[in-house]
Amino acid sequence: MRAGTGNMDLLVALGTSAAWGLSTYMLLTADPGMEPHLYYEASAVIIAFVLLGKWLESRAKGQTAAAIRALMGLRPDKARIHRNGAEVEVPLAQVGIGDVVIVRPGERVPVDGRIVEGASSVDESMLTGEPLPVEKTIGAKVTGGSINADGLLAVETTAIGAETMLARIIRMVEGAQASKPPIQRLVDRVSAVFVPIVLLIALVTFGAWWAVTGNLETAIITAVSVLVIACPCALGLATPTAIMVGTGAAARHGILIKDAEALERAHAVTAVAFDKTGTLTEGRPRVTDIVPAPGMTGAEVLRIAAALQQGSEHPLADAVRLRAAHDGVAIGALRAFKALAGRGVSGAVDGRSVLLGARRLMVESGLADAELEADAGALEASGRTVSWLAEVAPEKRILGLVAFGDTVKESARKAVRKLHEQGIEALMVTGDSKGAADAVAGTLGIDRVFAEVLPGEKATVVATLKREGKVVAMVGDGINDAPALAAADVGIAMATGTDVAMHTAGVTLMRGDPILVGSAVDMSRRTYAKIRQGLFWAFAYNVVGIPLAALGYLSPVLAGAAMALSSVSVVANALTLRGWTPRSN
Repeated sequence: MRAGTGNMDLLVALGTSAAWGLSTYMLLTADPGMEPHLYYEASAVIIAFVLLGKWLESRAKGQTAAAIRALMGLRPDKARIHRNGAEVEVPLAQVGIGDVVIVRPGERVPVDGRIVEGASSVDESMLTGEPLPVEKTIGAKVTGGSINADGLLAVETTAIGAETMLARIIRMVEGAQASKPPIQRLVDRVSAVFVPIVLLIALVTFGAWWAVTGNLETAIITAVSVLVIACPCALGLATPTAIMVGTGAAARHGILIKDAEALERAHAVTAVAFDKTGTLTEGRPRVTDIVPAPGMTGAEVLRIAAALQQGSEHPLADAVRLRAAHDGVAIGALRAFKALAGRGVSGAVDGRSVLLGARRLMVESGLADAELEADAGALEASGRTVSWLAEVAPEKRILGLVAFGDTVKESARKAVRKLHEQGIEALMVTGDSKGAADAVAGTLGIDRVFAEVLPGEKATVVATLKREGKVVAMVGDGINDAPALAAADVGIAMATGTDVAMHTAGVTLMRGDPILVGSAVDMSRRTYAKIRQGLFWAFAYNVVGIPLAALGYLSPVLAGAAMALSSVSVVANALTLRGWTPRSN
């Protein structure tokens, strides 16, 4: 009261202190031989009810935090590593980046790393929610805490301590449970007004009863009942309990929610914009066609393209290098490599300055070939992504085309159908050609397509959709998706993608399955519904209870019981979220 602020504890403290003070006064001033009516038990029972509510809240937190504790217990305390030519077992804290860890069949992987030797099935269910083991071979990434099923693995450590995936997951869930969504901030503002109003009602009740009956004891006890019944415990429990239970349930199924605001805003999403590569498709394209220009051969086009792609980490670059290795093509030396964001790459191969990239790169460079233009159009119409190879010095000419195909994820069609069932529009925003984008969109039932969009323009597309009045969720997995993820109302990143995307997004899907997008929206809607139900019951108890207490129909004990019942009902209602499971179809 001195600080000029009020909360639920203030009402309880005033009410129980008043009942205790009145009882003590009556005990000390009672006539000898008379037994005054005391209210110590009312104060004790009220406080017991409040503690019951707080215990239930703590129990809900404990149950929700069980997922975090389970994650913390996943990582072994020790690791077996190669050191000085021998295999030694050391505490996990002594493992450094670059150390090679040996993981035997049936053991948990102790570190985040990359397999350098061996192959196995790895159970990642506690991290991704995916029940089936994932086949891993040399070059595949593994996450600390997953279980090596049946093969001997040598894993090169790439992340330790706070930088591991498991540590980031734990921080994300803890952060979400500790943060306040906008609706809770509104509740806090309401409580700041509500408490002074209740104090005023209690004061008026005290004055009215004293004036009408002339009985100080009755006036005080009635005012105490008002203070106790009005205690907004349920109001304070409704939002945090639902948020904690909801984020915990989502985490158990591979949906990590970074903050409570993302969880709340997701319930209102009306449009989901997907990146294509790695989100709706497998993101592992392969070279399907090589079309040489007159005077060139397919092998020569492949050789130059593979040499140029030595400097790139793009999935298309991997596809070119794999095709060159498969065809036994010798790759030349690369100099002066440069990545051209959203357009392609440039460099010097065999003394020639060459470009490889999208059609717009050719247009910007003043290059054209009518015959290859027709070939490119036909390939794009069939759903292929086409890269153009050109020489800009010493000659200036187009050398050929390299076409890529990507496989649509098995669950992508179900994901789009699930969004439609939820009344959500499905969009695609991609840097790929219109033909390739339209082919995938037609297969999946996508509503609108934005193709040939540069990385910086993806955020502009999201802003345009928001100006149309849509609440937009952006789903992506790459560095180029980060601006759009940040611009969207809700950013959803695939954990199979880049760290930048995951840091930018409010929601991370721990397995690269687009069907989890609809599941995340479903969890948000259910959680928000529980919050609204909890707030309704909290206000309903007060709307009914305060007049009854003011009119003298509720004793302090009954008022305390009703207040505790409101808390119990709100917590019990929120705990029903623990049984939530995402639909798989």
